[in-house]
Amino acid sequence: MRIVSKRDYMISLESVAMTDIVLNMFIFFFISFSLLYTFSPWKKLDVKLPKAEHGSTFKPQQQINIAISSDGPVYLDGEMLTIKELKKKVYSRYAANPGISVLLCADKRRAFREVVTVLDILSGIGITQLNIATVE
Repeated sequence: MRIVSKRDYMISLESVAMTDIVLNMFIFFFISFSLLYTFSPWKKLDVKLPKAEHGSTFKPQQQINIAISSDGPVYLDGEMLTIKELKKKVYSRYAANPGISVLLCADKRRAFREVVTVLDILSGIGITQLNIATVE
């Protein structure tokens, strides 16, 4: 003799659909925010400039902005580059406009050898208009 249970286990389809929607939204926002963080390094760049008493304001016509962060990468106008890529891109801009100037923003916590490396690249290219950013 077989005993039949009176209970029917039924899963509500509305709860499955809501769970699916919530999980999909979570995945969407997780991926969106991770992509925003990954592809906008310039906005997240925290460069603490050194202090100087005798600074002046600088407003050139055309300039190249180079930033050296405290944790390693070098940025050219917001784009993260290696030293070799930096040299190529700065040289191509200098070849197009020999009167171009450079604004160098180096983090005060960064080792001086990286700053000297960038200065050496700029000197080797022939750039004579160089400004180093500081705070008063």
